Amino acid sequence: MTGLLLAIVSGVLVAAGLWAMSGLFVPAHPRLTDALRVLDGRVETEIDVPAPESRGDRMGAWVRHRIPGRVDDRIGRQLQLRGIGLDRFYTYKALAALAGFVLPTVVGAALLLLAGQSMAMPLLVAVLFGLVGFFVPDIVIGRRARSVSADATEALLTFMDLVTLERLANSSATQSLHTAAAVSEQAVFVAIRDSLQRSRLEQRAPFAELKKLGETLELPALCDVADVMKLDDSGASLSDALRARVKELRDAHLTRAKVEAAAVSERMTFLMVIPSLIFGLLFLVPPLLRLLST
Repeated sequence: MTGLLLAIVSGVLVAAGLWAMSGLFVPAHPRLTDALRVLDGRVETEIDVPAPESRGDRMGAWVRHRIPGRVDDRIGRQLQLRGIGLDRFYTYKALAALAGFVLPTVVGAALLLLAGQSMAMPLLVAVLFGLVGFFVPDIVIGRRARSVSADATEALLTFMDLVTLERLANSSATQSLHTAAAVSEQAVFVAIRDSLQRSRLEQRAPFAELKKLGETLELPALCDVADVMKLDDSGASLSDALRARVKELRDAHLTRAKVEAAAVSERMTFLMVIPSLIFGLLFLVPPLLRLLST
């Protein structure tokens, strides 16, 4: 009965694997309603996907176009904050899945050659590890989302300082934004620079595009920059407003950092108590055992 059940499970997994592999060679077509919504501008695209630059990126592009589905908005936001394209991300996913599939297969082949054991169980484990490995990059990116968002906020505060310096040098609001965004190649600066370039090509004021970018990346500070810079149209002085807003944002960022540091310190204190408890139990266990034995 066990052999029959193993054969049934193996057949089901092999059939599912063949069906999944056949889907790789069938191009996925978007739904007509989704395509029309994108053309009307009612749906934002996931990420600005650059052209593949390396062989690894080309492999990721091949995998991305043959696997149905799309990247989650949260993962797409983190990828844009890290400066990682979709093709590079799918390359990581494909390599992790391949590593998860190859390692149990190699172990099973070694056991087959040395001990003559069956390859059925290693193949089942290889399929399972391959599926898990495909989602490992998503898990890694999700676990580091908070630190990436904190780094993006710090970069944005630096950007606001640069904009303030440009305004003090009597540059216009638009010139200040463009000059400050061209200083660094950090992911937030690149995203702002692309947004400003898009608004320039569309011959529109950059403030609405910056606010939309801040909402997409979930960076409220960028929305504040757009709102403050919009005051330039009414002839208001922006230097004092920018410096005041930067000070408020830095104080809030410092407060969040202190709260997170306090939480980490509390967790470390709890871990330091455990050795003390174990050391105390070493002295309490022998008398307790002696009392229980009498």
